[in-house]
Amino acid sequence: MGKKDIISKDILKNIARDISKHILHIDIKDDMEIINPDFERIESRESDLLFKNGNEIVHIEIQNDNHTQMHLRMGRYYMDILFLYEKYKISQYMIYIGKKKCYMKSKIKRDKIEYSYVIIDMRDIACEELLKSNDSSAIALSILCDFKGQDKQSVVNTILRKLRELNNDRDFEKYLEIVTLYSTNRGLEKEIDKGVKMLTFDIEKTPFYQIGVQTGAENAKRETTFKNAIAMIEKLNLSIDVIVQTLNIKKEELLEYMKKKKESQIKED
Repeated sequence: MGKKDIISKDILKNIARDISKHILHIDIKDDMEIINPDFERIESRESDLLFKNGNEIVHIEIQNDNHTQMHLRMGRYYMDILFLYEKYKISQYMIYIGKKKCYMKSKIKRDKIEYSYVIIDMRDIACEELLKSNDSSAIALSILCDFKGQDKQSVVNTILRKLRELNNDRDFEKYLEIVTLYSTNRGLEKEIDKGVKMLTFDIEKTPFYQIGVQTGAENAKRETTFKNAIAMIEKLNLSIDVIVQTLNIKKEELLEYMKKKKESQIKED
C-alpha cells in the first residue's frame, strides 16, 4: 500500500472490512477470524486485511497509487498464505482508491505459472448503490465511487446529510473524519467544506424560520424557505441548483422570488 503516512494502518483495516461487506458482499460466517500475520523474508510485509471465513481465507489490499509490481507482490502474498493455510480456498482482492487511472496488472502467466487476483477500482462502482444503505460505513465509502455525472456538491451534501441523520454527534464526527480523508482522493475537499457549512447552517434557528413557525401561515413558511435559500447562497456561496435540491423547492419559483425582491429593493432605493 503506497502512501501509508497519509492513510494509517488502522484506517486501512476499517476500509477493508467495510469493502468486504458492502462491495465484495462476502457472507461473513459466525466463526470469522481476523488474521494478522507479519510475513517475513527479505522484508517485513503485513497485509491490509486477512481473515479466515469458514473454509476460505480472504486477503484484501487497499492501494492508494499504482504499483508496477503489484501483481508480483500479490503473488508473493498468495504463496505465503498458501504455505500457512494450504487446505483453505484463498481469495485475493486489491481495492484501488487512488486519484489516477488504475493500470496495475492482475495476472502472472509465464513458464508454467498461471496466477491471478481481483482488482476493483472504486470509481467503477455507482455511488447510488451505497447511498441506498442505512449503514454509515457504506455511505462513507460512496464518496470514492462513481457519481454518474451528478452534481458533486449535491452528492456530497446527500452523503453528509445521511451520516448526520443516522448518527449521534460523536459517531457523526468519526464518519465525517473518514469522509474528509476519502475526499482527498477525489479532489472533493471544497465540496466537503461547503457541505459541512450547510449542515451547520441550522435553518430552524434562523430568525426567518422562527417567524414562519409563530405565524403558522403557509405563505410565511414559503417565504421563509426562500429567504433561507438566499441567505445560504450569499453566506455559503452555494449554487442555486444545490440549494433548490437541498431545500426541495422549485428553481423557477426561487428565481422569481429573487427577481421580485431585487425589483422591490430598487424601488425603495
